[in-house]
Amino acid sequence: MPRAGTAGRSLGLPRVFSFCLFLHSSSAQIRYSIPEELTRGAFVGNIAKDLGTDVTKLAAANLQVLSDSDSQYFSVNVNTGIIMVSERIDREQLCGQNPRCFLHLKLAIENPVEFYRIEVEILDINDNPPEFPSDEVSLRIYELASLGARFPIQPAQDPDVGTNTLQTYHLSANDNFNLNVKARTDGGKFPELVLERALDRELRAFHHLVLTAEDGGSPPQSSKTHITIQVLDANDNHPVFDRPSYGARLVENSPLGTLVVKLNATDVDEGPNGDIRYSLSSHNSAALRQIFSIDEQSGEIRVQGNLDFEEATVYEIEVEAKDMGSPTMEEHCSVVVEITDVNDNAPEVILTSFSSSLSEDAPPGTVVAVVHVRDRDSGEQGKVQCHVSPDLPFQLRKDYEHQYSLLTSTHLDREHVAYYNVTISASDLGSPPLSRHTILPITVADVNDNAPQFEQASYEVLVAENNPVGSVLVTVSAADPDSEQNSRLSYSILRAGGTDPGLDPTRYLSIHPTSGQVSAKLPFDYEQTTYLQFHVEVSDGGSPALRNRTLVHIFIVDQNDNAPRVHLPRAGEDSAAQFRISPSTTPLALITKVVAIDADSGRNAWLSYHLVEATDPGLFSVALRSGEIRIMRALQESDASAHELLVVVRDAGEPPLSTAITLVVLVEEKGPEALLGSETRATDGGGLPTITLCLIVSLVLISTVSLVGLAALGVRCLRRGSAPANQGCCVESVNTLQPPPSHIFGHLHYEPKQGDMVMGVQVTATAPPAPRYRSCFSPVSDISEFMFVKPSVGPAGANPPDATLRSEVSSGACPLA
Repeated sequence: MPRAGTAGRSLGLPRVFSFCLFLHSSSAQIRYSIPEELTRGAFVGNIAKDLGTDVTKLAAANLQVLSDSDSQYFSVNVNTGIIMVSERIDREQLCGQNPRCFLHLKLAIENPVEFYRIEVEILDINDNPPEFPSDEVSLRIYELASLGARFPIQPAQDPDVGTNTLQTYHLSANDNFNLNVKARTDGGKFPELVLERALDRELRAFHHLVLTAEDGGSPPQSSKTHITIQVLDANDNHPVFDRPSYGARLVENSPLGTLVVKLNATDVDEGPNGDIRYSLSSHNSAALRQIFSIDEQSGEIRVQGNLDFEEATVYEIEVEAKDMGSPTMEEHCSVVVEITDVNDNAPEVILTSFSSSLSEDAPPGTVVAVVHVRDRDSGEQGKVQCHVSPDLPFQLRKDYEHQYSLLTSTHLDREHVAYYNVTISASDLGSPPLSRHTILPITVADVNDNAPQFEQASYEVLVAENNPVGSVLVTVSAADPDSEQNSRLSYSILRAGGTDPGLDPTRYLSIHPTSGQVSAKLPFDYEQTTYLQFHVEVSDGGSPALRNRTLVHIFIVDQNDNAPRVHLPRAGEDSAAQFRISPSTTPLALITKVVAIDADSGRNAWLSYHLVEATDPGLFSVALRSGEIRIMRALQESDASAHELLVVVRDAGEPPLSTAITLVVLVEEKGPEALLGSETRATDGGGLPTITLCLIVSLVLISTVSLVGLAALGVRCLRRGSAPANQGCCVESVNTLQPPPSHIFGHLHYEPKQGDMVMGVQVTATAPPAPRYRSCFSPVSDISEFMFVKPSVGPAGANPPDATLRSEVSSGACPLA
């Protein structure tokens, strides 16, 4: 190794530098050795030379000292690559009594990036002399002290290490005492004065000695303390232990008061000079004095503090025995106490890495946490095993001796369990075993894996026509078990396919996107639209969004918003219809029949006819339900030649609506009879008129169809316990080729009045309506009529394919749909 540079010579000390170089592709480690206390600017090493690199290359590569090193003690000249001392280095201050002392310097260069770790070993120099606690020591020794008696002296302390620390003691020349140096197991050296020649106080009462402590440095350093010995008369025998040292073994955590050992010392003197008191020597540390105590009379050493094997495995107790003479005489011995380990430390679980939130779609085997376990006990008692509950979807994997990883064992479902408290149990192999439990709170983060679900597969709602614009018709509701954004729902009405705008339900309806309230954009008219069907779609706020649909059926309920309209007879410009009858018309002869229609349905279309005003109130009558006008008696010459009748047609709605027609009946000698508002003239040949023939043919055909329908209706009514069969019926026929609906609900209206038999049946189901017609007849009419009415078809889009099957049966006038 090369000799030290300029800085070492300035101290006048021989210096030795050494370095070790460890290189690889991206980093290097260099080791130097320098003595402490070098002056600032002293040479430590040349990194460029030691690395075999040109200095200009280091400067061009931007050589830098990293901040996490001991850079305050060194500086690097980037132009020369020389490392120099920049601050005083005191090895004793940095490392204390450690035999080896290192400082570290970290360097880095760029292009390419490389790191250099400089390790500088600080070598001790002999810069500290041994020092005694005091420059003066006083001893009082009886003249009868036995030869070989030992008198301990407080040792000197030297902070240097190795050969530079305290090595030996020297005692000045004298006739009575010799020096003995006692070495302890920890390397400490304690000087003792040994009486080699008996004292005689009468010859010499005081002895003055000089004790010199010297280290092994080159040159050595030393210090002195002056010992003054006063020779006392009397007690001339010191206590003697029965053995020079004692040994004991205790388990850690022994209870307070546990007996360690009982010492035995004897003194051949009598009286107070032979009365012995035991105590712990001043050589013992303060910490040891807190753990052990000694009974001064019995010599029993007992435990008074906590014994911890993990802190110390052996205790060496220095005990002294003094007699009660004047001056006292003492003797010293050592007690070595060995500590046996017990399983008194539970394992420790240290969380190295932990993710408290875990996505529910995390695959099995996902690492949630990494834990490190340790046990301060030794042997089998220090070995640790870990486990988690098998009921949880987690498992532990042992990575290394003291490291475990917490993994998912199955798929997670936040909607089933959103939060877990995973308890990791760590147990050692002691007897009995000790364990520790660590709880890891894990929150399962939601993913959008659940589509919204409507509360009902379909919704059915009845809405009265002429509803206010903006009124809420129905509220659809869906639920999504996901959370936060994934459960935020948005509702919309699906537009129908095709190009016809009448098929689009959004033309009539709107839906609130968050509440699901379906509102009407237009008032409904039952006479145009009786049924609406549309799909409502709900989508969540996930990415991608999940959707679901439900079907909504809206049935329009009729309101009495149309007054009856007189269809026959047709009135003229003066709103009056004229009829001619012969003066010889017989009583109860049919004069004419008022036929009215009402665009409403059900009870709102049940019509009644009333004769409100007449020239002769008793001459004519109007049938309440059929509207037939008959003459009640024979005409007389005193009767007027013209009779004016005011007939009012009223429906059964709430409130009822009505219309009126004025009929003028003229009595003429040669006037033909009028029937149903049409003039019928007999032919000379006596043949039937064309209209009459058509009516007869129609009556036969319709009667046949009606009988078949009545038979079927009768069977149906008998099954349902309906009203008597002689009631009149108005049947709205439908296409029976449609498949039967899955769900049918209906209600029966029966409101009899005096002299009338009325039956109304309404059946509603979630099946599409079919093309229909109405057949009408009156059970009280002398002449049955059949009228073909145009199919009840609303505007485009009003009756989609999946419409409602609806049948009505009523008595009285038959309104057009």
